[in-house]
Amino acid sequence: PPPQDQDEEMLVPQQEVEVFEGPQPMEESMPAVDNESLPDASTSRFTWKIESISKHSGRKTHSDIFVVGGYSWRVLVFPTGNNVNHLSMYLDVADAKSLPIGWSRSAQFSLAVINQLDSKHSVRKEVTHTFNSRESDWGFTSFMPLIDLYDPSKGYIVNDQCIIEAEVAVRKIVDYWNYDSKKETGYVGLKNQGATCYMNSLLQTLYHIPYFRKAVYHMPTVDTPSGSIPLALQSLFYRLQHGDNSISTKELTKSFGWDSYESFMQHDVQELNRVLCEKLEDKMKGTIVEGTIQKLFEGHHMNYIECIGVDYKSTRKESFYDLALDVKGCSDVYASFDKYVAVEMLDGDNKYQSEKYGLQDAKKGMLFIDFPPVLQLQLKRFEYDHARD
Repeated sequence: PPPQDQDEEMLVPQQEVEVFEGPQPMEESMPAVDNESLPDASTSRFTWKIESISKHSGRKTHSDIFVVGGYSWRVLVFPTGNNVNHLSMYLDVADAKSLPIGWSRSAQFSLAVINQLDSKHSVRKEVTHTFNSRESDWGFTSFMPLIDLYDPSKGYIVNDQCIIEAEVAVRKIVDYWNYDSKKETGYVGLKNQGATCYMNSLLQTLYHIPYFRKAVYHMPTVDTPSGSIPLALQSLFYRLQHGDNSISTKELTKSFGWDSYESFMQHDVQELNRVLCEKLEDKMKGTIVEGTIQKLFEGHHMNYIECIGVDYKSTRKESFYDLALDVKGCSDVYASFDKYVAVEMLDGDNKYQSEKYGLQDAKKGMLFIDFPPVLQLQLKRFEYDHARD
Protein backbone atom coordinates (compact mmCIF):
# COMPACT_ATOMS: atom_id res chain seq x y z
CA PRO A 1 0.00 0.00 0.00
CA PRO A 2 1.15 3.59 -0.54
CA PRO A 3 2.67 5.53 2.37
CA GLN A 4 0.16 7.26 4.63
CA ASP A 5 1.41 10.73 3.76
CA GLN A 6 1.11 10.27 0.02
CA ASP A 7 -1.89 10.71 -2.22
CA GLU A 8 -2.98 7.18 -3.09
CA GLU A 9 -4.07 8.29 -6.56
CA MET A 10 -0.54 9.49 -7.29
CA LEU A 11 1.12 6.21 -6.38
CA VAL A 12 -0.35 3.73 -8.82
CA PRO A 13 1.86 1.72 -11.18
CA GLN A 14 2.11 3.39 -14.58
CA GLN A 15 0.64 0.34 -16.34
CA GLU A 16 -2.72 0.68 -14.59
CA VAL A 17 -3.48 3.93 -16.42
CA GLU A 18 -1.42 3.36 -19.59
CA VAL A 19 -3.35 4.49 -22.66
CA PHE A 20 -0.80 3.59 -25.37
CA GLU A 21 -0.70 0.20 -27.09
CA GLY A 22 2.67 -1.55 -27.18
CA PRO A 23 6.12 -0.10 -26.58
CA GLN A 24 6.71 3.45 -27.74
CA PRO A 25 9.83 4.30 -29.79
CA MET A 26 12.69 5.95 -27.94
CA GLU A 27 13.65 9.49 -28.94
CA GLU A 28 16.29 9.46 -31.68
CA SER A 29 18.44 12.16 -30.11
CA MET A 30 19.17 10.98 -26.58
CA PRO A 31 19.04 13.62 -23.81
CA ALA A 32 22.13 14.62 -21.91
CA VAL A 33 22.74 12.48 -18.81
CA ASP A 34 24.72 12.94 -15.64
CA ASN A 35 25.08 9.93 -13.31
CA GLU A 36 26.59 11.05 -10.00
CA SER A 37 27.47 8.44 -7.38
CA LEU A 38 26.76 9.27 -3.75
CA PRO A 39 28.83 8.02 -0.77
CA ASP A 40 26.60 4.97 -0.28
CA ALA A 41 27.49 2.45 -2.99
CA SER A 42 23.83 1.45 -3.40
CA THR A 43 22.65 5.05 -3.83
CA SER A 44 22.95 7.24 -6.90
CA ARG A 45 21.65 10.59 -8.16
CA PHE A 46 20.75 10.74 -11.85
CA THR A 47 20.14 13.98 -13.78
CA TRP A 48 18.27 13.97 -17.07
CA LYS A 49 18.06 17.08 -19.26
CA ILE A 50 15.14 16.78 -21.68
CA GLU A 51 15.84 19.02 -24.65
CA SER A 52 12.98 20.29 -26.87
CA ILE A 53 10.37 18.99 -24.45
CA SER A 54 7.58 20.57 -26.52
CA LYS A 55 8.27 18.00 -29.26
CA HIS A 56 7.36 15.18 -26.85
CA SER A 57 3.72 16.25 -26.63
CA GLY A 58 1.26 13.33 -26.52
CA ARG A 59 3.74 10.53 -25.89
CA LYS A 60 5.94 9.09 -23.21
CA THR A 61 9.72 9.18 -23.20
CA HIS A 62 12.43 7.26 -21.35
CA SER A 63 15.75 8.46 -20.01
CA ASP A 64 19.02 6.66 -20.62
CA ILE A 65 19.59 3.59 -18.47
CA PHE A 66 21.55 4.11 -15.27
CA VAL A 67 22.78 1.52 -12.76
CA VAL A 68 22.24 1.61 -8.99
CA GLY A 69 22.93 -1.31 -6.64
CA GLY A 70 23.85 -3.50 -9.61
CA TYR A 71 20.39 -2.99 -11.18
CA SER A 72 19.38 -1.15 -14.34
CA TRP A 73 16.88 1.71 -14.03
CA ARG A 74 15.43 4.48 -16.17
CA VAL A 75 13.00 7.36 -15.67
CA LEU A 76 9.72 7.27 -17.57
CA VAL A 77 7.97 10.61 -18.23
CA PHE A 78 4.68 11.65 -19.84
CA PRO A 79 5.36 15.35 -20.60
CA THR A 80 1.66 16.09 -21.22
CA GLY A 81 0.29 13.66 -18.65
CA ASN A 82 -0.69 10.00 -18.52
CA ASN A 83 -4.38 10.61 -19.19
CA VAL A 84 -4.37 13.44 -16.59
CA ASN A 85 -3.70 17.20 -16.60
CA HIS A 86 -0.46 16.66 -14.70
CA LEU A 87 3.08 15.70 -15.55
CA SER A 88 3.33 11.92 -14.96
CA MET A 89 6.68 10.46 -13.90
CA TYR A 90 7.83 7.01 -12.82
CA LEU A 91 10.95 5.01 -12.00
CA ASP A 92 11.16 2.00 -14.33
CA VAL A 93 13.12 -1.27 -14.14
CA ALA A 94 14.89 -1.05 -17.49
CA ASP A 95 15.46 -4.77 -18.05
CA ALA A 96 12.20 -6.05 -16.54
CA LYS A 97 11.27 -8.17 -19.57
CA SER A 98 14.52 -10.15 -19.47
CA LEU A 99 14.61 -10.86 -15.73
CA PRO A 100 13.86 -14.37 -14.36
CA ILE A 101 10.42 -15.33 -13.00
CA GLY A 102 9.86 -14.22 -9.41
CA TRP A 103 12.35 -11.35 -9.44
CA SER A 104 11.94 -8.39 -7.08
CA ARG A 105 13.99 -5.45 -5.90
CA SER A 106 13.24 -2.78 -3.31
CA ALA A 107 14.16 0.88 -3.67
CA GLN A 108 13.57 4.16 -1.92
CA PHE A 109 13.59 6.88 -4.54
CA SER A 110 12.74 10.50 -5.20
CA LEU A 111 11.83 12.15 -8.50
CA ALA A 112 12.17 15.88 -9.04
CA VAL A 113 11.56 18.61 -11.59
CA ILE A 114 14.30 21.19 -11.03
CA ASN A 115 13.33 24.84 -10.98
CA GLN A 116 15.98 26.52 -13.14
CA LEU A 117 15.31 30.00 -11.76
CA ASP A 118 15.29 29.08 -8.06
CA SER A 119 16.21 25.57 -6.97
CA LYS A 120 14.29 26.09 -3.70
CA HIS A 121 11.07 25.87 -5.72
CA SER A 122 11.96 22.52 -7.30
CA VAL A 123 9.19 19.92 -7.01
CA ARG A 124 10.34 16.66 -5.41
CA LYS A 125 8.41 13.58 -4.31
CA GLU A 126 9.67 10.46 -2.57
CA VAL A 127 8.38 6.92 -2.14
CA THR A 128 9.54 3.39 -1.33
CA HIS A 129 8.45 0.46 -3.49
CA THR A 130 9.26 -3.20 -4.09
CA PHE A 131 9.41 -3.68 -7.86
CA ASN A 132 8.41 -7.00 -9.45
CA SER A 133 7.14 -8.38 -12.76
CA ARG A 134 3.63 -7.02 -12.16
CA GLU A 135 4.81 -3.58 -10.96
CA SER A 136 8.02 -2.95 -12.86
CA ASP A 137 7.56 0.82 -12.70
CA TRP A 138 6.20 3.00 -9.92
CA GLY A 139 5.82 6.69 -9.27
CA PHE A 140 3.43 9.60 -9.62
CA THR A 141 0.67 9.90 -12.20
CA SER A 142 -0.18 13.41 -10.91
CA PHE A 143 3.34 14.69 -10.25
CA MET A 144 2.68 18.39 -10.86
CA PRO A 145 0.04 20.41 -12.77
CA LEU A 146 0.85 20.96 -16.47
CA ILE A 147 -0.25 24.59 -16.11
CA ASP A 148 2.63 25.15 -13.67
CA LEU A 149 5.17 23.07 -15.61
CA TYR A 150 4.66 24.98 -18.85
CA ASP A 151 4.26 28.45 -17.35
CA PRO A 152 7.38 30.35 -18.62
CA SER A 153 7.44 32.56 -15.53
CA LYS A 154 7.66 29.58 -13.14
CA GLY A 155 11.12 28.42 -14.28
CA TYR A 156 10.52 24.68 -14.71
CA ILE A 157 11.11 24.83 -18.47
CA VAL A 158 13.75 27.24 -19.80
CA ASN A 159 14.66 27.39 -23.50
CA ASP A 160 12.40 24.36 -24.04
CA GLN A 161 14.58 22.32 -21.65
CA CYS A 162 13.30 20.46 -18.58
CA ILE A 163 15.68 19.01 -15.96
CA ILE A 164 14.60 15.82 -14.17
CA GLU A 165 16.46 14.44 -11.18
CA ALA A 166 16.13 10.94 -9.73
CA GLU A 167 17.79 9.79 -6.53
CA VAL A 168 17.62 6.03 -5.99
CA ALA A 169 18.67 3.98 -2.95
CA VAL A 170 18.46 0.23 -3.52
CA ARG A 171 17.55 -1.70 -0.39
CA LYS A 172 18.68 -5.25 0.28
CA ILE A 173 15.68 -7.57 0.39
CA VAL A 174 15.97 -9.97 3.32
CA ASP A 175 14.52 -13.44 2.90
CA TYR A 176 13.21 -13.78 6.46
CA TRP A 177 12.07 -17.38 5.96
CA ASN A 178 15.64 -18.47 5.22
CA TYR A 179 17.48 -15.81 7.25
CA ASP A 180 20.06 -17.30 9.61
CA SER A 181 20.45 -14.85 12.49
CA LYS A 182 23.16 -16.90 14.20
CA LYS A 183 25.22 -17.09 11.01
CA GLU A 184 24.75 -13.45 10.08
CA THR A 185 25.14 -11.81 13.52
CA GLY A 186 26.30 -14.45 16.02
CA TYR A 187 23.09 -13.95 18.01
CA VAL A 188 19.55 -15.29 18.07
CA GLY A 189 16.28 -13.59 18.96
CA LEU A 190 13.35 -14.22 21.27
CA LYS A 191 9.92 -15.24 20.01
CA ASN A 192 7.00 -12.90 20.67
CA GLN A 193 4.13 -14.59 22.49
CA GLY A 194 1.64 -11.97 21.32
CA ALA A 195 2.45 -8.75 23.18
CA THR A 196 5.77 -9.57 24.85
CA CYS A 197 8.13 -7.44 22.73
CA TYR A 198 8.73 -5.13 25.71
CA MET A 199 9.78 -8.16 27.81
CA ASN A 200 12.03 -9.47 25.03
CA SER A 201 13.79 -6.10 24.83
CA LEU A 202 14.39 -6.15 28.58
CA LEU A 203 15.64 -9.76 28.61
CA GLN A 204 18.05 -9.14 25.73
CA THR A 205 19.37 -6.03 27.50
CA LEU A 206 19.95 -7.92 30.77
CA TYR A 207 21.50 -10.86 28.90
CA HIS A 208 24.07 -8.54 27.33
CA ILE A 209 25.35 -7.41 30.73
CA PRO A 210 28.05 -10.11 31.30
CA TYR A 211 28.19 -9.62 35.09
CA PHE A 212 24.42 -10.04 35.34
CA ARG A 213 24.40 -13.12 33.09
CA LYS A 214 27.18 -14.82 35.09
CA ALA A 215 25.38 -14.10 38.36
CA VAL A 216 22.20 -15.73 37.00
CA TYR A 217 24.20 -18.82 35.99
CA HIS A 218 25.60 -19.10 39.56
CA MET A 219 22.21 -19.01 41.27
CA PRO A 220 21.13 -22.25 43.01
CA THR A 221 17.98 -23.67 41.41
CA VAL A 222 15.28 -26.30 41.71
CA ASP A 223 14.59 -28.93 39.06
CA THR A 224 11.52 -27.61 37.23
CA PRO A 225 11.82 -24.37 35.22
CA SER A 226 8.06 -23.68 35.30
CA GLY A 227 8.17 -23.22 39.08
CA SER A 228 11.52 -21.44 39.31
CA ILE A 229 12.34 -18.01 37.88
CA PRO A 230 16.12 -18.51 38.35
CA LEU A 231 16.14 -21.86 36.49
CA ALA A 232 13.86 -20.56 33.71
CA LEU A 233 16.11 -17.50 33.28
CA GLN A 234 19.26 -19.66 33.32
CA SER A 235 17.76 -21.88 30.64
CA LEU A 236 16.75 -18.88 28.54
CA PHE A 237 20.19 -17.25 28.79
CA TYR A 238 21.94 -20.54 27.97
CA ARG A 239 19.84 -21.02 24.83
CA LEU A 240 20.43 -17.38 23.81
CA GLN A 241 24.17 -18.00 24.16
CA HIS A 242 24.39 -21.42 22.49
CA GLY A 243 21.17 -21.89 20.47
CA ASP A 244 20.96 -21.68 16.68
CA ASN A 245 17.32 -20.58 16.40
CA SER A 246 15.02 -18.05 18.05
CA ILE A 247 14.07 -18.89 21.64
CA SER A 248 10.64 -19.25 23.26
CA THR A 249 9.98 -17.37 26.51
CA LYS A 250 7.02 -19.52 27.60
CA GLU A 251 8.94 -21.33 30.36
CA LEU A 252 9.92 -17.99 31.86
CA THR A 253 6.43 -16.49 31.76
CA LYS A 254 5.06 -19.69 33.34
CA SER A 255 7.54 -19.20 36.16
CA PHE A 256 6.08 -15.68 36.57
CA GLY A 257 2.70 -17.33 37.11
CA TRP A 258 1.31 -15.88 33.88
CA ASP A 259 -1.34 -17.65 31.86
CA SER A 260 -1.60 -17.32 28.07
CA TYR A 261 -4.02 -14.39 28.42
CA GLU A 262 -1.44 -12.28 30.23
CA SER A 263 1.05 -12.86 27.42
CA PHE A 264 -1.33 -10.97 25.14
CA MET A 265 -1.52 -8.01 27.53
CA GLN A 266 0.88 -5.09 27.36
CA HIS A 267 2.60 -4.81 30.75
CA ASP A 268 4.78 -1.93 31.89
CA VAL A 269 8.44 -2.68 31.16
CA GLN A 270 9.71 -0.65 34.14
CA GLU A 271 7.40 -2.50 36.51
CA LEU A 272 8.44 -5.86 35.05
CA ASN A 273 12.10 -4.93 35.43
CA ARG A 274 11.63 -3.96 39.08
CA VAL A 275 9.60 -7.08 39.95
CA LEU A 276 12.06 -9.39 38.17
CA CYS A 277 15.09 -7.81 39.85
CA GLU A 278 13.40 -7.90 43.27
CA LYS A 279 12.65 -11.61 42.89
CA LEU A 280 16.19 -12.37 41.71
CA GLU A 281 17.66 -10.29 44.53
CA ASP A 282 15.60 -12.27 47.02
CA LYS A 283 16.66 -15.62 45.49
CA MET A 284 20.33 -14.56 45.59
CA LYS A 285 20.34 -14.04 49.37
CA GLY A 286 22.63 -16.43 51.17
CA THR A 287 24.41 -17.46 47.94
CA ILE A 288 27.77 -16.53 46.39
CA VAL A 289 26.02 -13.97 44.16
CA GLU A 290 24.20 -12.14 46.96
CA GLY A 291 24.16 -8.39 46.38
CA THR A 292 24.65 -8.59 42.60
CA ILE A 293 21.53 -6.56 41.74
CA GLN A 294 22.49 -3.90 44.24
CA LYS A 295 26.10 -3.70 42.98
CA LEU A 296 24.99 -3.37 39.37
CA PHE A 297 21.98 -1.06 39.52
CA GLU A 298 21.87 0.87 42.82
CA GLY A 299 22.73 4.57 42.91
CA HIS A 300 22.06 7.27 45.51
CA HIS A 301 20.69 10.79 45.52
CA MET A 302 19.90 13.36 48.20
CA ASN A 303 16.62 15.24 48.46
CA TYR A 304 16.92 18.60 50.19
CA ILE A 305 14.87 21.60 51.27
CA GLU A 306 16.88 24.73 52.07
CA CYS A 307 15.30 27.80 53.66
CA ILE A 308 16.21 31.13 52.07
CA GLY A 309 15.64 33.55 54.97
CA VAL A 310 17.00 31.42 57.85
CA ASP A 311 19.86 28.98 58.32
CA TYR A 312 17.94 25.70 58.01
CA LYS A 313 18.33 22.76 55.62
CA SER A 314 16.60 19.37 55.62
CA THR A 315 18.22 16.49 53.71
CA ARG A 316 17.32 12.85 53.08
CA LYS A 317 19.51 10.27 51.28
CA GLU A 318 17.70 7.74 49.08
CA SER A 319 18.73 4.88 46.82
CA PHE A 320 17.43 4.20 43.31
CA TYR A 321 17.60 1.31 40.84
CA ASP A 322 16.26 3.30 37.87
CA LEU A 323 15.38 6.88 37.01
CA ALA A 324 12.14 7.97 35.31
CA LEU A 325 12.99 10.90 33.02
CA ASP A 326 10.57 13.27 31.32
CA VAL A 327 10.65 13.32 27.52
CA LYS A 328 8.04 16.02 26.90
CA GLY A 329 9.71 19.38 26.37
CA CYS A 330 13.21 17.87 26.43
CA SER A 331 15.44 17.81 23.35
CA ASP A 332 17.76 15.06 24.62
CA VAL A 333 18.61 12.99 27.69
CA TYR A 334 20.78 15.78 29.12
CA ALA A 335 17.81 18.16 29.06
CA SER A 336 15.79 15.44 30.81
CA PHE A 337 18.42 15.29 33.56
CA ASP A 338 18.39 19.08 33.89
CA LYS A 339 14.62 18.92 34.39
CA TYR A 340 15.03 16.04 36.88
CA VAL A 341 17.34 18.09 39.15
CA ALA A 342 15.61 21.46 38.59
CA VAL A 343 15.16 23.47 41.80
CA GLU A 344 11.58 24.21 42.88
CA MET A 345 10.79 27.38 44.80
CA LEU A 346 8.47 27.01 47.80
CA ASP A 347 6.94 30.43 48.36
CA GLY A 348 3.64 32.32 48.47
CA ASP A 349 0.85 29.91 49.36
CA ASN A 350 3.30 27.02 49.04
CA LYS A 351 5.80 28.00 51.74
CA TYR A 352 7.76 25.31 53.58
CA GLN A 353 6.67 24.48 57.13
CA SER A 354 9.97 24.07 59.01
CA GLU A 355 10.10 22.48 62.46
CA LYS A 356 12.08 25.29 64.01
CA TYR A 357 11.11 28.49 62.13
CA GLY A 358 7.55 27.89 60.89
CA LEU A 359 6.54 28.91 57.35
CA GLN A 360 9.54 29.91 55.24
CA ASP A 361 10.44 30.57 51.60
CA ALA A 362 12.66 27.69 50.56
CA LYS A 363 14.37 25.86 47.68
CA LYS A 364 13.50 22.21 47.08
CA GLY A 365 15.73 20.02 44.97
CA MET A 366 17.67 16.83 44.47
CA LEU A 367 21.39 16.12 44.05
CA PHE A 368 23.00 12.90 42.83
CA ILE A 369 25.54 11.37 45.20
CA ASP A 370 26.71 8.46 43.04
CA PHE A 371 25.66 6.48 39.98
CA PRO A 372 25.67 2.68 39.59
CA PRO A 373 27.87 0.78 37.10
CA VAL A 374 24.73 0.20 35.00
CA LEU A 375 22.35 3.16 34.93
CA GLN A 376 18.76 2.32 33.97
CA LEU A 377 16.73 5.16 32.49
CA GLN A 378 12.97 4.86 32.08
CA LEU A 379 11.86 7.39 29.47
CA LYS A 380 8.34 8.71 30.15
CA ARG A 381 7.17 8.61 26.54
CA PHE A 382 3.54 9.21 27.44
CA GLU A 383 1.58 10.84 30.24
CA TYR A 384 -1.89 10.28 31.69
CA ASP A 385 -4.42 13.07 31.11
CA HIS A 386 -6.55 13.18 34.26
CA ALA A 387 -9.01 15.67 32.72
CA ARG A 388 -9.88 13.47 29.74
CA ASP A 389 -9.09 10.08 31.35
